[in-house]
Amino acid sequence: MPLTAAIKHHAGERPDCPAFRMEGRVFTFAELAEEAGRILHAIERSAEEATRASVLAGRTRLVAIETGNHPLFAAAFLAATAAGNCAALIDPHLPEGTRRRMKAQLQPEIVLRADGDHLLLDVPSAERTYSLDAFEGSSALRVGKDAEPFLVVFTSGTTGEPKAIIRDRRSWRASLEAGRRFFGIEPELSTYAPGPLAHGLTLYALAETLAVGAEFIAARHFEAHDALATIAGIGATRLVLVPTMLRRLCEEAGSTASRSVEKITVAGAKLTPADREAADRAFPSSEVTEYYGASELGFITVAGAGGDPSPTAVGKPFPGVRVAILDDQGRDLAPGETGTIFVESALTSDGYIAGSDGAGFRREGNLATVGDLGFLDADGTLHLLGRAGGMVLSGGNNIYPSEVEAVILAVTGVRAALVFGLDHPDLGSELAAVIQPTGTFDRAALLRHLAAALPRYKHPRRIWLCRQMPMTASGKVAAKELRQWIAEENGALERLV
Repeated sequence: MPLTAAIKHHAGERPDCPAFRMEGRVFTFAELAEEAGRILHAIERSAEEATRASVLAGRTRLVAIETGNHPLFAAAFLAATAAGNCAALIDPHLPEGTRRRMKAQLQPEIVLRADGDHLLLDVPSAERTYSLDAFEGSSALRVGKDAEPFLVVFTSGTTGEPKAIIRDRRSWRASLEAGRRFFGIEPELSTYAPGPLAHGLTLYALAETLAVGAEFIAARHFEAHDALATIAGIGATRLVLVPTMLRRLCEEAGSTASRSVEKITVAGAKLTPADREAADRAFPSSEVTEYYGASELGFITVAGAGGDPSPTAVGKPFPGVRVAILDDQGRDLAPGETGTIFVESALTSDGYIAGSDGAGFRREGNLATVGDLGFLDADGTLHLLGRAGGMVLSGGNNIYPSEVEAVILAVTGVRAALVFGLDHPDLGSELAAVIQPTGTFDRAALLRHLAAALPRYKHPRRIWLCRQMPMTASGKVAAKELRQWIAEENGALERLV
């Protein structure tokens, strides 16, 4: 069922059931539908002032949501994706210059921004700003057609500049239905996902939860102590997290176990065996499932507790998805041979709004890729080695940093790691690593683990410890900031090797 139709159905059939909760503010399904109608009316009225059409001119109205995690986000998202509208998600935590360039590329008719607990509506082309409360009335939420543009999200390109990905309603609806069946999402399963709602993992969790009539719990910011209190206080039964968040929850929990959680869904990076053991202690009643996917491609593979423990293994194909490994000439490669990962799936996006820059998303017939490299085992397990553009060439050897990161993360006492190449006058590039330890760090144990798991040329030649890694809003290591710290010899880094 389309998301808009599902919300209208739940508002009629179970109006008083909680739908969206954020730090004390709760919207029932009836209240959520009502608030979305009020925001939609304000969008339609303020859009009358627009003097210029968006990049989607002639197809649909483009509404940028720049609110961040906000109590009115769910209602704003429903309004901005109702028939005739397409939502573009812009993370307000990005640098102002980056956000300005994103909006210049899209030219949205309307931009929704936060004003405390309220919303503002900007009409950029008319240089006008309205308060949501300036409009009286409500518009009916209508269901859009399958081929209509529905959502624009951003992913970093090879240069780090965000690239706009566009999806139609068909692929989103197919993804919601496939995810509901696979993950077993039911109305009784309340979901807590404290990540940024402008990013794919948390946004998708919101949509799939509301679509089945279940409660979604968000947070303005992630803090492990507050998150555990929320989980315990509400009795959340499902968590959707990136690995960094799960690690911090498990560390904060200590010897206290949370038994309400039945399911944990993780994406964004691979869990280590130690991560799973920690999750078993902190959430003993839960089943942990991780998936590998991309904003451009949707779900690709999934892995559960019995999956391949290899640091590079990311599971077997998601139901309905075919994975193929191709060489540079587009030929299928045999199991064990490394090449570019392609998928055939009904869940793929329409591509980039501004077209391809020669990297990232592209199609080969029915197959699509974002340029990730890997190989398939004989049993169909996919191994992810990294992005082609991220490969480090050192002394004539091809090294994929994500493979080395996965090995380092498996070392006892490692909370986070980043591996990358640094310019070297003789080798071309030399491999470097920054490691965040959980406490006192055993350098000898790290070197023994590297020696057992990887050939010598894949060992980082320069290693730093960082007691508190800089993180992005989505819970990933901030690579650009770490590189800058190395260049300026920042005191937050301790040279280990």
